[in-house]
Amino acid sequence: MTLSSARRTPTRRHVTSLLAGAAIAGLALSACTSATESDAGAGESSSGAAPGEGATTVGFIAVGPQDDFGYNQAVHDGIRAVAETHPDLEILEAYNIPENDQAVEALQTMVDQGATVLFATSFGHLDAAQQVAEANPDVAVLHQGGLIDDTSPENLGTYYGTVYEPVYLAGIAAGAATETGVLGFVYGYPVPQVVANINAFTLGAQSVNPDVETIAVSTTSWCDPATQADRAASLISQGADVLTQHQDCTKTIIEAAEAAGVYSVGFHADASELAPQGWLAGSEWDWTELYPSIIDTVVDGDFIGSEYDANYRGGAANGNSPFVPSTLGASVTPETKALIDAAQTELESGWTPFTGPIMGQDGATPVIPEGTALTSDDADQMDYFVAGVTGNLAG
Repeated sequence: MTLSSARRTPTRRHVTSLLAGAAIAGLALSACTSATESDAGAGESSSGAAPGEGATTVGFIAVGPQDDFGYNQAVHDGIRAVAETHPDLEILEAYNIPENDQAVEALQTMVDQGATVLFATSFGHLDAAQQVAEANPDVAVLHQGGLIDDTSPENLGTYYGTVYEPVYLAGIAAGAATETGVLGFVYGYPVPQVVANINAFTLGAQSVNPDVETIAVSTTSWCDPATQADRAASLISQGADVLTQHQDCTKTIIEAAEAAGVYSVGFHADASELAPQGWLAGSEWDWTELYPSIIDTVVDGDFIGSEYDANYRGGAANGNSPFVPSTLGASVTPETKALIDAAQTELESGWTPFTGPIMGQDGATPVIPEGTALTSDDADQMDYFVAGVTGNLAG
């Protein structure tokens, strides 16, 4: 993966956080050696420098534990890459930070300890990121996955990947493997990126098995192993012979599928070692190039007006996606691999799985008309399920 300097024109859109969050409370900062009080208020920059310019300390907050075998572990791996590429930077880390006012407190604590670059890495941290950016104009604040517009603080940017693309590819593997025609999808909350993933997975499966059904069920949590196990068992009892998920911690569902003798499709991390028999495919985060690139841009004083000072999305077409396909399982046939490779080539050419006509859940009403192809910004606002998905947006 090569980070190119040529990007689409940044755009800003604002999305209010949809999540209240119910993560474990607690703030554990590491590598804290400085304690510079931030006296910049909600007005003008106090230094005259660009936000984060010349930064010596950077802070990261995550909604879950660093060893969740999923989303937050990938964040942790990205932070380790920053430590290797920027050995002179002091790095502050805080895990298990809920998506509420505790996130504001955690981020502001890092500012008070000298951080002038902040990463808020969960969808529900967007409100906190906006508040802290407004209160600290000298600080560059980056949010993982949100959308902002011109009403947002100038020193706030978002970044993410077109996550639905590798999920579509994994759907092809699932559609080719299922014998019952029923796929199970366990998700946390019906936020746009999750909805887009459920739809893309279904569309990928339908590209090889038009009659496939995806049963989508919510846990109303990013990580609740007991509820995940319950949802997995329920899906299997309904005939699902492939299970996938959009959960932060992924181990429970992968292991439940393996124990039941059904296939699994991973998310956030390569969990193939947990399912030697049933692993089909998956998608995983690789922040090891994007985090350092963002930090370089900020430290050099080039954040304002850069691709990262907006809604940056890396994807297959620009070759810079931080979300990539995982290892294919041994049971994936050469024919299915060829279909996946062909679809990957299409994605790299600029094609999107959200190209109309695509029908809504009723199978009759177009949600994406013929001749329309959604952009990544469009997908980041998706609030409907496509035909073939059983479930509702309330979970």
